[in-house]
Amino acid sequence: MHSMMNGIPRGSRVQASLKGSMRQSSKYATRTDSLEAHLKRENPLLLEPLAEFRRLDRIAHRMGLLASGESFTRRVPWWPVISLLGTFSAGKSSFINGYLGTTLQRTGNQAVDDRFSVICYSEESEPLTLPGTALDADLRFPFYRISGDIEDVAIGEGRRINSYLQLKTCNSEQIRGKILLDSPGFDADSQRSATLQITDRIIDLSDLVLVLFDARHPEPGAMRDTLRHLVTNTVDRDDASKFLFILNQIDTTAGEDNPEDVVAAWQRALASAGLTAGRFLRIYDEDAAGAIADESLAARLKAKKDEDIAEIHRRMTGVEIDRAYRVIELMTGAADTLAGENGVGLLKHYLRQWRRRTLIFDSLMLAPIVAACGAAFIWANAAAMGVVERVFGNTAGGWAIVALVVVIVGAIHFSARTLAANQIARRIQPASQQAFNIDLRRAFRRNVRWWRGLFSLQPKGWHVFARRRVARIRDQQESLVRRLNDRFTQPSG
Repeated sequence: MHSMMNGIPRGSRVQASLKGSMRQSSKYATRTDSLEAHLKRENPLLLEPLAEFRRLDRIAHRMGLLASGESFTRRVPWWPVISLLGTFSAGKSSFINGYLGTTLQRTGNQAVDDRFSVICYSEESEPLTLPGTALDADLRFPFYRISGDIEDVAIGEGRRINSYLQLKTCNSEQIRGKILLDSPGFDADSQRSATLQITDRIIDLSDLVLVLFDARHPEPGAMRDTLRHLVTNTVDRDDASKFLFILNQIDTTAGEDNPEDVVAAWQRALASAGLTAGRFLRIYDEDAAGAIADESLAARLKAKKDEDIAEIHRRMTGVEIDRAYRVIELMTGAADTLAGENGVGLLKHYLRQWRRRTLIFDSLMLAPIVAACGAAFIWANAAAMGVVERVFGNTAGGWAIVALVVVIVGAIHFSARTLAANQIARRIQPASQQAFNIDLRRAFRRNVRWWRGLFSLQPKGWHVFARRRVARIRDQQESLVRRLNDRFTQPSG
């Protein structure tokens, strides 16, 4: 008869755990199979990176760096994503409507939508608006299970996913094969943890980020907090080239004595936030613009607007090519994260700390441990010489005491191990704050189980074959890039 725990048979608990693990593995397999079918149709060149991501997943699962249902592919934008960030009334929605050729997004000078809108193609003539659950629970979208990330930084907000995200469909050829993402206005009052978490996730997933500012704001310096989030925190990224900074509604400056002073003020504000290089584009909605009395100025503004709009549209058209190269870079980045200082290196660091702390705790109990061991040694010698038998009448009682001493010493040592492990585990950042969502805390716990040796610092699963596999994945970047180059260029002429 199975032992009972909390009213549930132990065997049933094990079976439930196995079934849960199998369900997670099934979801993981479903996601990667869906990706494979999608890539076969759209971009077969990315099938090889997908296969390498699967191999990285298997290694990370064995090491405990990923939960059974998690995957590195979850952090990879397999579908091209174009995001729009900006302040209230910066013209993001108007820009999207103009690009799509239809009125999909509501527009206005005040906040008209406080949710992130994910826009994708649909063959239906009428647009639909679906709740955030449609994104959170669909394995095919890059926002799959984002509610868990929100919950990690804002307790209780994960279940309110519909308050943060919505999915909109549109029958426009401009959006076919892409995802557009419109963000709510970005101002100091909206800097909630959950909103920032989604914004960071969006930036990481995006192939192109359009950051729009409203030229009608007379004092860009007053937007210091907004500039810090939208500029300062992005210009030093490795993928900073995917950001385009756009001054919208530039036509409203035509009434100024010197419109160039307005542009110069914005350039100084962006430079003070860290944007000292890169493109600074100026656009406006020609249909919504008022008449400009100065014909020379009107022609100059229009020429600049047409040039910059063409540049933006060219970048938006090229996101599919950019994405293919980014997927390969992310494949190498995932391998580097797993094998580098932020993965295995950091895990070894925590294991060294655990060993050192355990030895310190043991040392604090050194006197009773040595005394106990000394007593056990003396007792064993006395037993060998027959002293114990003469005192106790037999050796069984003496050896029982020796065994008890050993058990006590072992209990003290393993208690020290557990105490040290718990202290260090609490200091390890959660998976949501780690690159590629690797779970160092989970992996650390797996490596400090009672049967693991104290002096073994080689993480579980990080054997020679795993190291060779990851090294091969890291070395494949050049060959994959060359194959992409052969598709889009002709270096040999």
